[in-house]
Amino acid sequence: MIKIAKLSFAHVHARGYANQILENPETELVAVWDEEEYGGKQAAEEYKVPFYSDLDQVLTRGDIDAVVVNAVTSDHPKVMIAAAEAGKHIFTEKALAITVDECDRIIEAVEKAGVKFMISLPSRCNADLVLAKKALDDGLLGDLTFGRGRVAHSAGLDKWFKGSSLWFGDAKRAGGGALFDLGCHRVDVIRWLMGEPKSAISKINNFTGNYPIDDNSVSVVEFANKALGVLDVSWTHRSGPNMLELYGTEGSIVIDHGDLHFETRKFSDKEKAEYIARRPESPSSAMQQWVNSILRDEPMDITIQDGRNLTELMQAFYMSADRGCSIDLPL
Repeated sequence: MIKIAKLSFAHVHARGYANQILENPETELVAVWDEEEYGGKQAAEEYKVPFYSDLDQVLTRGDIDAVVVNAVTSDHPKVMIAAAEAGKHIFTEKALAITVDECDRIIEAVEKAGVKFMISLPSRCNADLVLAKKALDDGLLGDLTFGRGRVAHSAGLDKWFKGSSLWFGDAKRAGGGALFDLGCHRVDVIRWLMGEPKSAISKINNFTGNYPIDDNSVSVVEFANKALGVLDVSWTHRSGPNMLELYGTEGSIVIDHGDLHFETRKFSDKEKAEYIARRPESPSSAMQQWVNSILRDEPMDITIQDGRNLTELMQAFYMSADRGCSIDLPL
């Protein structure tokens, strides 16, 4: 049984992660730390566990094995470095940190401590995306030439963030708006599928005026293999698909709301159907992979370096928008 402390309820998905801990027979929620404005004290009362406002106090508890971090993004370095130095295994909401320098500090602390680390990038566990990765690795799309990922909802239009979640509209605490928050999902996937980025350029703006932060953006990435990727991210979207598209010299994959459209010149229709039918099993959830690694030393599909790669692209996008020019990678 892994005894876990929840470090903050600031993130909107914090209760979801708490429920995963409570529902897993191999994990137990034993404590909550928070700055009271984010709702941790109330959550601790609901879950009937001790509440701490002093981070050092909870991390020095010898019976706590691991932590789940849902703190404000700007607090990730101090929270995770302290947890690593206390010898606690770490599961964190994305993004890893706001800058690559902060990511490197976290990575150094985690590697020095030898603790198990997982960043929640749930798209990596999606069955269609796992199939897309395999098709790319098997060369069924030929040479990859273009990819496009859209992810959007109406948070800006409908003023989703208020009270304890209002920090999502503060660039210093959140790192950025729609692109940095929601865009993490598609940016990570495009980077994972399309490979090493060579340069990035972005146009980012505020359409609604409802929060003092970006809510609409388009970014273009040139990859080392000369493929181009386009990412459009918005909090101004009430209808339409959130699609992922991949095109190569020999085929294409389009994923839209659970529908998979896969074409390849290398297979007959029958062979293509058989290939899809033999698709690999979806990996366990990010949290279950983390649990399996702690208890049974099983490998994890998502790494701390994936978190750094994601932040590197995000940082390049915001640098590009700020400077009005393309940014070369790596940073």
